[in-house]
Amino acid sequence: MGPMLAQHLGWEFLDADTAIEARAGKTIVEIFAQQKEAAFRTLEAEAIREHARRPNLVFALGGGALETAATRDLLASLKQTCVLFLDAPLDLLVSRCLAQPRAAERPVLADRNGLERRFNARLPYYRAAHLTVPTAGLSPQTVVARILEALEQRCTSETAAEGVPIR
Repeated sequence: MGPMLAQHLGWEFLDADTAIEARAGKTIVEIFAQQKEAAFRTLEAEAIREHARRPNLVFALGGGALETAATRDLLASLKQTCVLFLDAPLDLLVSRCLAQPRAAERPVLADRNGLERRFNARLPYYRAAHLTVPTAGLSPQTVVARILEALEQRCTSETAAEGVPIR
């Protein structure tokens, strides 16, 4: 949905995993296998810090990005940034991930027993997003339309309240 949203906004799209792989010169699978998850999270936080301030960017973060306090703090400090949580039940999220071309490369999906625990631990961070858009049972086009509506409402109310435009 990120590329579709970016196209509608006339903005650039960047997936954090792509930025991490470019920075590391390795795939996510290689990073996890050779350096483990802690090293990946460090690379992830660095990539987010590098790109998060770019204007007119739809930046798709991985599910664990908000586990890092520095990333949460950075995103909270960016006044003209809107963090979206695309809400869906875990089983639906897993099926969406498994339907993607690189599904077999997602290290966290390999540990199905720990997946639910991790998801539940992350939920409070997700729920702290500026906007939550339910996605279960909706087409990507419908989700993007709802995101655009929510952004328009948020921008209109914030612009009126603060007297500043939201990029």
